[in-house]
Amino acid sequence: MRFALALAWLLATSPSAFAQAALQPQAATPPTLEQVRAGMNIPSLSLDLRGQMDSVGFASTAAQMAKVWELSATPPAPDSFGARPAPGVAAVICPHDDYLYAGRVYRQVLPLVTARRVILVGVFHRYRRFGAHDQLVFDKYRAWRTPDGPVPVSGLRGALLSHLSPDDFVQSAAMHDSEHSLEAPLYWLRHLRPELEIVPILVPAAKFDRLEELAGRLAVALRATLIAHDWQLGRDVAIVISTDGVHYGPDFKYVPYGDGGITAYQKATEKDRALLTGPLSGTLTTGKVRGLYADFVDPEKPDVYRLTWCGRFAVPLGLLLLERLSRDLGPLTGHPIAYATSVGWPELPVRDLGLGATAPASLYHFVSYPAVAFTLGRAK
Repeated sequence: MRFALALAWLLATSPSAFAQAALQPQAATPPTLEQVRAGMNIPSLSLDLRGQMDSVGFASTAAQMAKVWELSATPPAPDSFGARPAPGVAAVICPHDDYLYAGRVYRQVLPLVTARRVILVGVFHRYRRFGAHDQLVFDKYRAWRTPDGPVPVSGLRGALLSHLSPDDFVQSAAMHDSEHSLEAPLYWLRHLRPELEIVPILVPAAKFDRLEELAGRLAVALRATLIAHDWQLGRDVAIVISTDGVHYGPDFKYVPYGDGGITAYQKATEKDRALLTGPLSGTLTTGKVRGLYADFVDPEKPDVYRLTWCGRFAVPLGLLLLERLSRDLGPLTGHPIAYATSVGWPELPVRDLGLGATAPASLYHFVSYPAVAFTLGRAK
């Protein structure tokens, strides 16, 4: 029975689907916790420790993580957008694809996060299989496994939940066990900061007005907690938003510039760069986030992609949370940090470490990796 459940789940969530932005079909019944855990590479065994979904694209041992960190500094560097802000930023946007593709981008952006407590805002790729929408998805775990040791879930989670409406969230081990988008940056953060604590949140489909509601109430809850503990955004608490950029190719069902090739690659990446230097740059406003949301999806039919950034809900939710906080804390400024793609840069040489790719890379199937940091204060 367990084998049959595992097979059914693995067929639906094979490694080649990990980096995909394509919509998952609506399931008749949600996967069970047993089915989900049977598909994990390192299954969760209890609520004491969340396991690991992907140990193909991401490190699973301390030795692998140390070597990936070392190799991520090797050239060629991702494209940059000028001077980076100093470490201690309020928030970042970071990719979550395989380390051999996106490792150099992780290296550029995640060291800017120095807060002990990090709210992780992630993509919920399989939200349709669980019938999830219009709610934030929190986990139930005491700690999460990483290559360098467990990371505890912060007491901040309970403080946030106590301020939210019951309709605003659900807590689900199965939903979090099914998802890899928070694992990727988490392992880098833990490698850099052993004292790290986290609050993992997944964001399923929602219309923009609903995301505004959720972000507003989450901001009120977070602001109350910051005041109660005399914490500062950036110094004590930071936000990491997980997304990959454009997913281009026929199997992604996104080919506005043809099936692929150099011209399609150039046009698709130009669109990404315009977002990085446009709505994701400078003073953060609700208007910018609303426009970004409309770039990603049809606002009246959020399940319908306009641009295949898999963080089409996570990014707006995370940015709206920041914008609400800025009303009390002062303006927040976006700084594009780095940009790369799965085909425009050579792979990190990590295959000898036992790491690999969960999806192919070519001019007919490529993914991009944007990185942005947000700081308190207006741009100088």
